[in-house]
Amino acid sequence: MCEKRHTDDEATRLTSQLVGIESTDPGTFEGHIEEFVRAWLEERRMRAGKLAEAVRIEELEALPGRSCLRALIPAASSRGHATAPADLTLLCHMDTVRVGAGWSKDTPAFSPVLRNGELYGRGSCDMKGGLACALLAFSDALDEVGRRGCLPERSLALVCTVDEEDEMRGSEAAIRAGWLGATGWVLDTEPTDGRARGSHKGRTWYVIDMHGVTAHASTPWRGADAIAAMAEAVCRIRGAIAELPAHPELGHSTVTFGQIAGGYSPYVVPDECHVTIDMRLVPPTGSADAEKIVRDACSAAEAAVPGTHADVRCTGDRPPIELDPASPLLAALAHASAEEWGETPATDVFTGYTDSAVVAGTCGNPTCLSYGPGSLELAHKPNEHVPVADLARVRAVLSRLAANTLWS
Repeated sequence: MCEKRHTDDEATRLTSQLVGIESTDPGTFEGHIEEFVRAWLEERRMRAGKLAEAVRIEELEALPGRSCLRALIPAASSRGHATAPADLTLLCHMDTVRVGAGWSKDTPAFSPVLRNGELYGRGSCDMKGGLACALLAFSDALDEVGRRGCLPERSLALVCTVDEEDEMRGSEAAIRAGWLGATGWVLDTEPTDGRARGSHKGRTWYVIDMHGVTAHASTPWRGADAIAAMAEAVCRIRGAIAELPAHPELGHSTVTFGQIAGGYSPYVVPDECHVTIDMRLVPPTGSADAEKIVRDACSAAEAAVPGTHADVRCTGDRPPIELDPASPLLAALAHASAEEWGETPATDVFTGYTDSAVVAGTCGNPTCLSYGPGSLELAHKPNEHVPVADLARVRAVLSRLAANTLWS
């Protein structure tokens, strides 16, 4: 069994630098951190020695003024003309959620504080710690290229995206550009509590706009109550989701009605009501089932409150992802972890949706995983922090995974 390193000063220092650059979404967005990461990669590229020019660093404008980055060590056989996804891609997002309330004065969001083995700051866990580990693993691979004086047998990419904390348009742009696709191993470095997470509930979003007819509240029969109709629809959707079959790994499908607005006076029958719906679906339930549930509920609501009419829009549809227990990436990650850390990570579900899940669902890529430093329980919370021992572990495991993949 190997000797575990409980600290990695380089990983801790780089995470601190990244945390100190605000990249909130919405907010400042990713401009400054993208500049920092690009400059860091340009400097580190020189470690490949005479092959530095073969290492490609590219920008991709996913949204106005918001660019993704890709750094690529091509395989020797590609001769510098690699256009397909890399054999192994480390996938990271550069944005964070907003600061929010509840932060302690002694752990400010963008002035990282190291205390009792924990590094505090917005994004330390989700996912600037993971970004730092991926950057350093890529740098370690550059060192190996320089030491050997030749390109590896297989290619390695680092893809840094924008907009993950909103609509994931950065990973979608990277897919359209051919950086990510149906082939190649994809590992994102989201916080995973030391586990390898590859299964995700689907994420399907709807908006319902219920239309009615105004009237004086003393004569409601002269109008059509849009809020009452929406209440009918909400209750029917909630009941239908509760009756769906469970999945042995992912559990039950769920639904949340995150926003609702309607009416403008307590004395007027409301003629409008708006609701947003977040469904987290598990197999065998799919998009077509969700569509039927919503539309059937709205039809029943229209019948229950005559004079109302519902407009329904699906605003997002991400399919559920099931981890293949025979995934070669999972096996390679377990082997690298055993070599570097003396233990094999357990597998688990990812309760949210990640950039790697977008790749898996959009491209049908079966070799996508999440493995990174920190705990899911601390993501998006005030006083967010990451253990420095986690940074050491993940940097070591990612570097070993890359070395085993590129040179085996």
